[in-house]
Amino acid sequence: MIKLGIISPRHDAEGLKWVRDLGLGYAEFDVNGDDISYLDADAVNAGIKETGVSLSAVGRWGRNRILPDGSICEKEQKDEFDLIDFCRATGCPVYITGCNYNEGLSYYENLTAAISYFSSLLDYAGDDVKICTYNCHWNSFVDTPAVWDVIHGHLKKLGIKFDPSHTISGGRNWQDEAVKYGNRFYHMHVKGTIDIGGGRFDDPPAGLDSVNWGALVSIMLKHGYDGVMSIEPHSETWQGELGEKGLNYSIKFMKRLLFIED
Repeated sequence: MIKLGIISPRHDAEGLKWVRDLGLGYAEFDVNGDDISYLDADAVNAGIKETGVSLSAVGRWGRNRILPDGSICEKEQKDEFDLIDFCRATGCPVYITGCNYNEGLSYYENLTAAISYFSSLLDYAGDDVKICTYNCHWNSFVDTPAVWDVIHGHLKKLGIKFDPSHTISGGRNWQDEAVKYGNRFYHMHVKGTIDIGGGRFDDPPAGLDSVNWGALVSIMLKHGYDGVMSIEPHSETWQGELGEKGLNYSIKFMKRLLFIED
């Protein structure tokens, strides 16, 4: 069955305790800064043992993996290798990545550079960790079906982290994408959204937004998805006490859809 988790604001045992106290069993760590040396696999493993909370995914957004000449940024590649090692050490099954687009290169050159880069991560991860790309345009062009058809069509083991809000914001149909590519989804985000007239209005908690989450769950069950749907609070409106109420609402709402009993 599909599992429910959340993005943790901390990447340590305290972050795992926060997830546990919300009544959830899966944490996602998104490590986007220049310095990743603070990650301590031994301490995280101790937290996993204490809390019973597992890592569902580790991700890295917004980085420049490809240099302007089309070559791989060795620093970023090494950081991602280290994050894959962190996944191995903590039993985390999924690593999430992306690839920037360089305007000085042709579209073909960008595609081949991305394929080369993702291939290096897949080779390094082997069968220990699944690699997937995020469907968000934050410094990545690998976020639409047209690109998936080429890159994921070529790299059969490369998966997708799917968030329907990004598809909606991009003016596309999330149901079409989930039906066609859902068998390649390795991880999912639960972020509500309201778009009015083709533009983002707000990202309220799931269940208080315009996404048909029940339909998405049904599509993914049809695909046999048994991974994690990770809640991502993302609204400038839903902060403080209101944000806590909204988060608790989303947790109860998604648990009901996923047949999760407390």
